[in-house]
Amino acid sequence: MKKYTSFVLLLFTFLASAQNLRLEDIMKGNEFIGHQPDNHRWSIDGQTVLFDWNPNNEIGNSTYFWNASLKTPQKVTTSNPIYDLDFMATQKDYDVLYYTNQGVLYSYTKSTKKTKKVIQLADRINSVERSKNPDVIFFQQNRNVYQFNTKDFSIVQLTNFKSGKENKVSKEEDSFLKNQQKELFQFVRDEEASSKWYEEKSKSKKEKFPKEIYYDKSSLEQIKPSPDGKFVTFRLSDYPSQVSTNVENFITADGFTRQEKARAKVSTANFSKHKFGIFNVEKDTTYYVSFSNLTGIKDAPKYYQDYENLKDKSDYETAIVMMSPVYSQDGKNAVLEIRSQDNKHRWIVQLDLNSGKIIELDHQHDEAWIGGPGIPGYSFSGGTLGFIDNSTFYFQSEATGFSHLYIYDLRTKKKEALTKGNWEVREVKLSNDKKSFYITTTTTHPGNRSFYKLDIASKKMTGILTNDGNYEVKLSPDEKTLLVRYSYKNKPWELYVGANKPNSDLKQITFSTTPEFEKYNWKTPEVITFKAEDGTSVYARLYQPKTENKNKAAVIFVHGAGYLQNAHNYWSTYHREYMFHNMLTDLGYTVLDIDYRASDGYGRDFRTGIYRHMGGKDLSDQLDGKKYLVQNLGIDANRVGIYGGSYGGFITLMALLTEPGEFKAGAALRSVTDWAHYNHGYTSNILNFPETDPEAYKKSSPIYFANNLQDKLLMLHGMVDDNVQFQDIVRLTQRFIELGKKDWDLAVFPVEAHGFTETYSWVDEYRRILNLFNENLLQK
Repeated sequence: MKKYTSFVLLLFTFLASAQNLRLEDIMKGNEFIGHQPDNHRWSIDGQTVLFDWNPNNEIGNSTYFWNASLKTPQKVTTSNPIYDLDFMATQKDYDVLYYTNQGVLYSYTKSTKKTKKVIQLADRINSVERSKNPDVIFFQQNRNVYQFNTKDFSIVQLTNFKSGKENKVSKEEDSFLKNQQKELFQFVRDEEASSKWYEEKSKSKKEKFPKEIYYDKSSLEQIKPSPDGKFVTFRLSDYPSQVSTNVENFITADGFTRQEKARAKVSTANFSKHKFGIFNVEKDTTYYVSFSNLTGIKDAPKYYQDYENLKDKSDYETAIVMMSPVYSQDGKNAVLEIRSQDNKHRWIVQLDLNSGKIIELDHQHDEAWIGGPGIPGYSFSGGTLGFIDNSTFYFQSEATGFSHLYIYDLRTKKKEALTKGNWEVREVKLSNDKKSFYITTTTTHPGNRSFYKLDIASKKMTGILTNDGNYEVKLSPDEKTLLVRYSYKNKPWELYVGANKPNSDLKQITFSTTPEFEKYNWKTPEVITFKAEDGTSVYARLYQPKTENKNKAAVIFVHGAGYLQNAHNYWSTYHREYMFHNMLTDLGYTVLDIDYRASDGYGRDFRTGIYRHMGGKDLSDQLDGKKYLVQNLGIDANRVGIYGGSYGGFITLMALLTEPGEFKAGAALRSVTDWAHYNHGYTSNILNFPETDPEAYKKSSPIYFANNLQDKLLMLHGMVDDNVQFQDIVRLTQRFIELGKKDWDLAVFPVEAHGFTETYSWVDEYRRILNLFNENLLQK
């Protein structure tokens, strides 16, 4: 009884010290913090800034504007429309700009600030592009490309794409009787001659119209005219029929359940087939590009050697997908990016539109998967790629292990690195004079996003905004002024303006945080490093309690997404968790938030460290984090808990099921339990495919280790989760039941998908997590 009374008094003391924070408040998220500005951009004239904001806690964001004449930002209304630069980014050099709104073509004249409706038809107009002739634009309508001369208002249809198959009229076969009639009767011969004469006369007067391009049942995609309008490129794609899973909605307006289709599961059956076509407008011909000679396209992946049925596969050719070309300003040069669908290859090639031939310029290969800043990790996404001048283009590559900026001269066929080092280039923007780049980098710290100007000729980098934190910068059209969205570890995002010069003074123009949020003294977590078992430096956020409150218990938080960074120096997307960790430290807990292997921001090798084994190095990093807490901060090794959502929930399960006894308790939120049931794009990068690499899936899936459960496990899952589907947790639950396991609980949330939206769900979820740790980690 004495021990129990002491525990209650201790818990009461801890709760009293945390009275400034309540789950009911912090789980409101931005409603409690204050809605921060987003999507910041400049007006076309560069005099006004625009952004999305919700300072009055309405249902959703509205567009606001600010300029030097205003004390506070004002809401944009229909009576005061302001056109933003991002909307017209590709047309910044023109006075008259063209755009579509609800399928109608409009023009906007910068000099007069006048808007005019240009073309309105029943069929919607979309995809406006400028030609190299300032008086000519291209637009699409009903999947076809049209050329519109804005001076004489002539419109010419350039393509004639048709769905379905071409109806070929079979030639009428000669017969004995037909030949006999023609041989015997002059009347028949005269009729035939007359018919031919009229047909030829009709053809000579008929206006030329593009020849039909039939694409049958394929998907017609990536339609793009060349700047001179002489060619139109396109992609024909054949996608397999995928078996999707169903998500059942139990809480509905009519009282009946509602079933919705969700994604398919990872499989080699998801590979699609693609053809890249060129339509020559002048010659009215269509031809298709061959990519069969690309470097490595016929090389089977190395992991095939681990399987007898795959190691001698001689007819292998990896499936690929092609992006639209990027053109030089004069339209004479075109380059495009090609990705293998297993994401192990990325090619950049030069395209000759006249011949349909390609020249391979750069090949990036990784036995795990291609990715990194400026190089998306999914085969259907293009990376950084653009022209500096008519013969030099730029791109990003992880050739050195970190994503850096390169240029390639088409005349000399030489590639040159503009940046180098054990840091990453995160964002790239070419300056107006095309002599410099403005780049966002991690040069000062992996957890910072610093802003530099990079001179192309000298490769000299000049720091503009380099203090700790994250600077999301938008340059004014004349590049004289910075519009900055900035945050720090304990300071949410706000907007600032300042001169485009080093160490510029920034003027704050939004004030978003609520009085309730400001009342609490939010902690600034220290970003530390510790050594993993293989010698790799691992970064983490450390939250420490006051010495007098320290209870020698610790909680390790595992962020989700796998390829995501959270041990950084700016405001976290995990803001509820950040506030919860403040609450835990008030209660005496020490909290460690680890950027484990596969996290973003640390280069290629760190990202791909989990290839073919999720729950390998990413889990051992958590165990090494625990060792750091025990050896350096006096944490009791028997009083450490772990929790996380999505990928973090998966790691929590792997921790309890493959390393039993290491963690006293764990909370797994919306967790993957079997990777063979997750989506294709994400999973296939890391584990290949269940059909070709089943061992990778088996050793990476918690469901295979359910028999090892001995520590206290709390599972929490939304029932309408269309990402990590509810089926995932149900299957693991059934395993626990069949195995007779007792130390687990499951809490379900009937109206929640993968990302919870309702405050009451967040409160219930984190009340259960807090109770789990209080009951299992505190001394009684």
